[in-house]
Amino acid sequence: MEYVYAAMLLHKAGKKVDESSVKKVLEAAGISPDETRIKALVASLEGVDIDKAIETAQVVAAAVPSSSAPAKEEKKADKEEEKKTEEMAAAGLGALFG
Repeated sequence: MEYVYAAMLLHKAGKKVDESSVKKVLEAAGISPDETRIKALVASLEGVDIDKAIETAQVVAAAVPSSSAPAKEEKKADKEEEKKTEEMAAAGLGALFG
């Protein structure tokens, strides 16, 4: 992940994202760079409009609902199911004692 961060930092600073620049950023951060990973990163970013990719990622992230909403709905459904079960048990006991 730090390799991607280095590329993003370079892009944000208006610098060219190339192997030597990424290596310098990683070294400045105290990370021992892996030449193979740097080459793969730079090659994968070749021809990519980074600004557009970031914008697309933000739109997708905004469109995805938070993970806590389904959890709240599940808890509410569980409570309702538990309440129904208790009501049915109480009704059954009432039938026994008429």
